[in-house]
Amino acid sequence: MSTKLYVSNLPLSATAEVLITRFCRFGDVVSVVLEPVARANRRGAFVEMATSASAHKAIAALNLTDLDGRLISVFLALSRVPKTAS
Repeated sequence: MSTKLYVSNLPLSATAEVLITRFCRFGDVVSVVLEPVARANRRGAFVEMATSASAHKAIAALNLTDLDGRLISVFLALSRVPKTAS
């Protein structure tokens, strides 16, 4: 099962440390990768949890919660399917 989460609508003030602090309550955080500022003064991040159970606990607790005035969404990250030559 997947342990990588995607967090959307993060404020520009969000840092890896802020996300680790938020997510570590639900289990060990393996990694945090912040996307560069993309559009409309918001960004996203990938947060990898150590176990599937901790990932699901984080989703249940943090999805649609406030982070510095922004309502964040937390969900399982989708795997990219590699393109094949036709």
